[in-house]
Amino acid sequence: MAYVRSIITDGHPTLRKVAKKVDAKEIHDPLFQQLIDDMFVTMYDAPGIGLAAPQVNVSKRLFTVDLHDDDPAHGPFVVVNPKFERTEGEIESLEGCLSVPGYVGEITRFESVVVTGLDRDGAKIQLEGTGLFATCLQHEIDHLNGVLYVDRAKNVRKARTEEEVAAAESAGPL
Repeated sequence: MAYVRSIITDGHPTLRKVAKKVDAKEIHDPLFQQLIDDMFVTMYDAPGIGLAAPQVNVSKRLFTVDLHDDDPAHGPFVVVNPKFERTEGEIESLEGCLSVPGYVGEITRFESVVVTGLDRDGAKIQLEGTGLFATCLQHEIDHLNGVLYVDRAKNVRKARTEEEVAAAESAGPL
């Protein structure tokens, strides 16, 4: 049974470490599958649209993502050992993060990305994203590299307007 894990916040050392690559054999381990289930439950409970393993104090290269919209191309997905295959363009958006609660900032990201990795069964997966989905994929990969959005953002501030509060509460880009 999946359970909600604690989300660590800025200042915790795990968030600043480069997460360890997952051995493909480890994916089939029941404890690894439990971690994936727990990450989804934790992400939905927060509520958020993405969650990286370091945010639940596990230094492994995987994240969950689900934009909660009607497009099945936007999740739910788990991506193990993700890497960028292609990046294009630029877009600026307002972003928040579950590990930096209540704050937002403006950040420039790639407008379009292609990310590859492994799914929860160890099969190769390729995700193509633009706009919000692309931003979310980049945000989560940053976590795996020990980078928080506040490291790249400008005008980081306490969320005040409706748009800012929505970005901070969804803990992702808006």
